[in-house]
Amino acid sequence: MARAGSADNVVLGERRRLRLEAMVARPTSAQRVVLRAKIVLAAWRGRSNAAIARELGIGVDTVRKWRHRFVRHEMAGLHDRPRSGRPALYDLDAHLLIVATVTQEAPQVDSHWTHRLLAHHLAQPLGISASQIGRILASLDLKPHRVRGWLNRPEDPAFVTKAQAVCALYLNPPGDAVLFSIDEKTAMQARSRKRATAALRRGRPELREFEYVRHGTVSLMAAMNVTDGTVHPKIIVANNSATFIEFLTELGATVDPAKKIHLIVDNGSSHTSKATKAWLAEHPRFRVTYTPVHASWLNIVEIFFSILARRMLRRGDFASRQDLIDKILAFIATYNQTAKPFRWSYDAKLLRAA
Repeated sequence: MARAGSADNVVLGERRRLRLEAMVARPTSAQRVVLRAKIVLAAWRGRSNAAIARELGIGVDTVRKWRHRFVRHEMAGLHDRPRSGRPALYDLDAHLLIVATVTQEAPQVDSHWTHRLLAHHLAQPLGISASQIGRILASLDLKPHRVRGWLNRPEDPAFVTKAQAVCALYLNPPGDAVLFSIDEKTAMQARSRKRATAALRRGRPELREFEYVRHGTVSLMAAMNVTDGTVHPKIIVANNSATFIEFLTELGATVDPAKKIHLIVDNGSSHTSKATKAWLAEHPRFRVTYTPVHASWLNIVEIFFSILARRMLRRGDFASRQDLIDKILAFIATYNQTAKPFRWSYDAKLLRAA
């Protein structure tokens, strides 16, 4: 066993090294533990105690202490030892009751548990304060006030196969066809501010009136040429099969008759209707690849819609519905003058085993 005063030799396996690096990178890690993990990693890389102390701005004794603690107790050595003092008021059973309530019960009226609500609910068996419940939940990394959305992908069991087909087209567009990514951006609001916007000044951002007047909405159907990045737009009144077929007819007229047309579309009703499929069957020049269900993010034209929203729609001021239409078409015309294809890198390979 090494003495506390010597430079303990730190040896790390691959798994333990990754755990320490993750501990350092994780924003929720306690800073005192992050510092100790940095000491251990630096020691593993062969740095002396003095060098580590200089790099981290701490004392040599601190480096020596946690280096030695890790050699003796491994990962457990990075945490503080139990301290003497008044015993905990709430034992393991109290902790388990709080956990069971948060994870297995729902409030009678509220949508989720809060510390105050839990304290009131558990007042009879525990008589615990809201702040104490907060400390217990924090120590267990339970956050009932937070929620994260997710999508149940088994709705499309062929997700990977379909995604790979779409990605293969982006990575290797067919040489005998023009590849278009098509989708709609609907219900864009034509809004104008009730009062004039105050211009940007030194030390003050632009001031924009909070209240606005609605002038209606505009819907756009767009086809992006995946090879050159240009966008073919169409302002639409209804997003239905007839409109989509009309758009495809117009699109076909812009392409060399000697070339086929390959389309990437999502599973919107206008794209998958009987009328649309019947029209496509009668026009074999068009070939369609559908994105997986709930995966329109694989449709590359969505990137252009994001650009349109960020650069024009979000801070735009539109006096009328026609004003919005004119500005959208002007934006696309200007965009096409310098358009470049997006570089697609995702290939739909699984990043980890399911």
